[in-house]
Amino acid sequence: MTKFIGIIPARYASTRFPAKPLAMLGGKTVIERVYGQVVGVLDDAVVATDDVRIEEAVKAFGGKVVMTSTEHRSGTDRCFEAYCRVSGIGYDSPKCPGNDGYEFSADEVIVNIQGDEPFIQPQQLNAVRDCFTDKSIDIATLVKPFVPEDGFGALENVNSPKVVVNKNMEALYFSRSIIPFTRGKDKNEWLAGHTYYKHIGLYAYRANVLKQITSLPQSSLELAESLEQLRWLENGYKIKVGISEIETIGIDTPEDLERAEEFLKSI
Repeated sequence: MTKFIGIIPARYASTRFPAKPLAMLGGKTVIERVYGQVVGVLDDAVVATDDVRIEEAVKAFGGKVVMTSTEHRSGTDRCFEAYCRVSGIGYDSPKCPGNDGYEFSADEVIVNIQGDEPFIQPQQLNAVRDCFTDKSIDIATLVKPFVPEDGFGALENVNSPKVVVNKNMEALYFSRSIIPFTRGKDKNEWLAGHTYYKHIGLYAYRANVLKQITSLPQSSLELAESLEQLRWLENGYKIKVGISEIETIGIDTPEDLERAEEFLKSI
């Protein structure tokens, strides 16, 4: 049976919103709200942080937390260190030199939940989990279909990466540009004539695959688009795509926190 381990990377430093995980939202910290949405849905849940203040806050509300390096390039790398530590495998550096001979299991899946998504829903976690009924899947993520009501402005927003998929709902490409380009139609008709998919940054990886991808060098497509998942596609990994109809509120700025506070009052 496959075991699903939720890991929530949470950094203290943030250019746009320092100390974001410890910001208060409806009487609880943002990180406590994220943790509360995950625990009980997956088989295990743990916060991965690089700051003792976040570690203390998680322990204060009774959550599981592990300290990780301040040197990681991405949340994916932080997830791998956290997985090693909670599994008792050990971890020495971002390149994990002591673990080259360790056989990482394909029957354990690490779900990477962003620490600024306090409204992540069980349905979304389950949609990602369901992708792994197919034994050939290495990595899974989520998308949400754009609808005509979103308008062309939402579609062309470079901060909302788009995804194209094949007939098996496996990712072909991710881009900040609009893909595919609809030829011969006015741009205001594009959303009505084709289903475009917005990427939701929730990832899950088999443990053996997570170890492999954290050792890959950055790729040319990744550097061009500033999208880490393109490195995985360029190296031949299969990314299964689940569909979510839920629009969550991620918190990147203090203004987002204000929106989240109003949303919380409405539910």
